[in-house]
Amino acid sequence: MTQGPREGDAGRRAALDALRGAILAGDVSPGQRLVEAELAETFHVTRASVRAALIDLTAEGLVERIPNRGARVRVVSIEEAVAITECRMVLEGLCAAKAAEKATDDDLAALDELGTQMRAAVADGEPMKYSTLNRELHRMIRDIADQPAAAELLQRLHGQIVRHQFRLALRSGRPQVSLGEHLSIIEAVRRRDPQAAETAARAHLQSVIAALRTSTD
Repeated sequence: MTQGPREGDAGRRAALDALRGAILAGDVSPGQRLVEAELAETFHVTRASVRAALIDLTAEGLVERIPNRGARVRVVSIEEAVAITECRMVLEGLCAAKAAEKATDDDLAALDELGTQMRAAVADGEPMKYSTLNRELHRMIRDIADQPAAAELLQRLHGQIVRHQFRLALRSGRPQVSLGEHLSIIEAVRRRDPQAAETAARAHLQSVIAALRTSTD
């Protein structure tokens, strides 16, 4: 017997996780319409579940509702992306400082290994692999910092500018610049120097802001 579409809270969560993942992975583009009936069929949930998930994603800033036209992936301008990154700069600095205070020997070994992989990705000319490792480094720093409030805010902010980050990752020469900045963060955490770690994280995000300002929508 074929199981019916998921509904209620289980359906909402399934649709929410799937659609959020698609947006963060860049599988759906800014401005792309989100049709409830199509999404319900794709995710095997009810339309009510999709509708509830879209409300949650609107609150997260990933989706916007257009009067008489339904929902679409929210379009974030360069100006707004810069403003979001300025907020990230403060929170990422906090997490880097906390990570420097709390990192275990195993954490430091994992950061070293990630740094090695990032070097290899840049040397091999693999910008998308480097971009994935970049996101993993930021996630790892957040996890080590164990600052849930900052981590939740950063997850939301990151999702809103993921398309701009993909574009920066593909820009010629950008991974080489970014690599040195990330390695500086790792080194400061390895030295267990909170102030240096925060400074390195802020410097990296300031560099991202400068790169965004030379972008076009």
